[in-house]
Amino acid sequence: MCALPSSCAQRPPACTRTSKNSCDILTSRATGSCSNDIGRLLGANLKILRNIILQDGAEFTKVWSKTSKSLIAYESGRLYFDNYRCCYSSLLSEPELLYELPKAPRTEKIEDALLCQCPLDKVLPNASDQKSCLLVLTAHNWLYRLSADTGKTLERIYLSSVFKFRSLGWDSSQETLYVRSIQSKQTTLERQAGVNNNILMHLAVFQVFPLELVGMLEINKKVFGKTAVDVLLSQGVLAVSHSSKHVKLYSFEYIVNKFRIEKLSLGQQCEMKGIVGEAPYGIPVNIHIHECPPVLFEMSYFENGVQIGGHPWHYIYTPNHKRHRGTHHICSITDGALAKNGVQDMKCDSLEADWIFFHPDDSGRIIHAGPSTINVLKIMAETGCDWKYEIVTAFSITAARDHSAPQVMVTSSGRAVKRRFQLLDDDPAQQTFRMVKYEDELDLLAVVDITQTEDEGQAHLRLHDNKTGLLMKRVPLKEPWDVTYSHEVYFDRDTIIHTVQEKNNSFCCHVYKMKRRPSDEP
Repeated sequence: MCALPSSCAQRPPACTRTSKNSCDILTSRATGSCSNDIGRLLGANLKILRNIILQDGAEFTKVWSKTSKSLIAYESGRLYFDNYRCCYSSLLSEPELLYELPKAPRTEKIEDALLCQCPLDKVLPNASDQKSCLLVLTAHNWLYRLSADTGKTLERIYLSSVFKFRSLGWDSSQETLYVRSIQSKQTTLERQAGVNNNILMHLAVFQVFPLELVGMLEINKKVFGKTAVDVLLSQGVLAVSHSSKHVKLYSFEYIVNKFRIEKLSLGQQCEMKGIVGEAPYGIPVNIHIHECPPVLFEMSYFENGVQIGGHPWHYIYTPNHKRHRGTHHICSITDGALAKNGVQDMKCDSLEADWIFFHPDDSGRIIHAGPSTINVLKIMAETGCDWKYEIVTAFSITAARDHSAPQVMVTSSGRAVKRRFQLLDDDPAQQTFRMVKYEDELDLLAVVDITQTEDEGQAHLRLHDNKTGLLMKRVPLKEPWDVTYSHEVYFDRDTIIHTVQEKNNSFCCHVYKMKRRPSDEP
C-alpha cells in the first residue's frame, strides 16, 4: 500500500487537538479539521457555548410569551400547547409554530404523549423511522406515531375495544415504552352477582425505532396479591405497589420468556379474529401470568416510595414507621445494609418537605435538596473495606439567609417583646430553593431560588458547576413567582423556559434567550 502525499493526508482526529483556546477551536471547525470525530467535535462546541453563556457579557432576555387554557409541555426544543395539538420550536431566536393538528372531539382527545428521538447508532428500513417522532395516546384507544416536525401521521395502532388506556411511560428511555390502562373496577352487575374482579390493569409494551410489539399483559391480584394497587415498568423491572406501603420488583424479561404464549407482530392476521393493531380487534393479551414470578427485591416504605440507582447499586427509602418521617435511608441493594452516614435528615422546619433523588448525570451521586440547602452526596467504599459503603458530601449549595433578625422586638409603646417562634426554613422573607435541574450538555446544575420583594416573589435561575457546586451565574426571571400556583422551569442550552399557572386557571409560557449586551458586542 502506497503512502498518501502530505497534502492528501487524513485530517487528525479530535483527540489529537491540543489547543484549548475557543477561537482556535472555532477556526479549526470552520476549516473542517477534526471533522472525522463528530462526537468530540460536538462536545467541544458545547464547551464553547458553556463558556459564552457564563461570560459576564451574556444575559438572558425574555423574547416570547404565550398563554394556554391547558397545561404546557416542553421537551427537546419543542413547546406543546392545547393538549399537544399545537407545537412550537424553541430553537430559533423566537419560538415559531411547527404544526397545528386539527381539533378533535373530547372522545378523541390526546391523553398522553412521549417524544422519541431518532437513533444515531443504526440505519432503519424506513426513512420515516430515522426521524424523531411524537407518540400520542388518544381517548379512543389509538396510539399514533406523528412526525415531530410536521405532525403528519406516520403510523397508528388500535390498542383495544375492551380496556381503556390512559398513560404512556418509558421502560428504557428511547428503547422500550409501555401503555398503561386505567385500573379495573368492579361493576355494579359483578357486585350484585358476588363476582370478584381480580384484574388490576393491563400493560401494552412496545419497542421503538421501529415500533414493534413486545406484548400485552394482564396484572391479576390473584397472582400479585390482593393489596396490589399500582404497576409500572422501569429499566426492565416490573414494580408492583401495594396498599400496605410495600413494593415488589420482578424481572420483565423473565415474565416475557416464561409467560408469553405467542409472539405477535403489528399487522399480523390472527386466525379468524382480526389483524393485530387494527380496529376493532386491537392487541390481544399474549402474556398470561398464571403464577407469581420470582421476587427480585421487596421493601416496605413510609412515603415517597423507593428509588434505586447509584454506583454501586443502592436504594433510597423512608422506613415504614412514623419516627422515621422526614428521613431518607440509603442502603446497599446487595444485602440491604445501611451505608455509614446513610440516614439523611435535613430537619427542615418548613411547609414543604425536602426531596432527594439520584443525580441524572449517571455519576452515581445523590442530590438532597431542601429550602435552604442542596447537598450533593457520593457513595464511597469505606477505607479498607470494599463491601461496606459510606455517604460523603461532595459539596453543598446554601441559600443567602439573614440571621441578624432580632430576637427581641420593641413595640410602639416601648415594650420589649421576645420572639417566641423561629422563622420557617421556607419563610417567604428568606431566599428559598424551589427546584433543581441538570443541563447535561453544558454540565451545569440549574437551581431556582425565590426571594420575596414587597408583595410578590422574585425568582432567579442559578447556574452551578456540576462538579464543584461553584455558582457561575444568576439569571433573574421577570415574572412574579406566586408560591400558591404551580411553576416549571427548563434550562436547555441557550434557552430558559418558565411555565406558570395563573390565577384564572390558565397557563402561560415565557421564553428567554441568551444574548450579548450591546456594549459588549464587537
